[in-house]
Amino acid sequence: MYEYIPYKYLFGTDFVRTFVKIKIMETKAIQNEKTRFDTRLPKEQKLFFERAANIGGFRSLTEFIISTVQEKAKEIIAEREIFLASNRDNDIFFEAIFNADKPNNDLISATEDYNKLLL
Repeated sequence: MYEYIPYKYLFGTDFVRTFVKIKIMETKAIQNEKTRFDTRLPKEQKLFFERAANIGGFRSLTEFIISTVQEKAKEIIAEREIFLASNRDNDIFFEAIFNADKPNNDLISATEDYNKLLL
């Protein structure tokens, strides 16, 4: 059996806010900075990638690789964000169930009317 542990208990909200602020500052600082990415791969693989780049209408192998990796990175991040949103939804749902307000008179009356229909 799995036990659900909301992420807010693992990381306090101050930690999350601070982490997000740091990441935003880091992102702004590196947006204009250029860097180099080198890799070694088998010749057959490079030829295969070049062929795909040509067929795909890319101007260069570099453009093809950057475009392809960017799209894959977006997919991975989107999946992770959906997971985090799902956890947030779980938090809201279980909070509403386990810490619900007591039923008011209208709800009690509606429940009694419903039960009379069933019996």
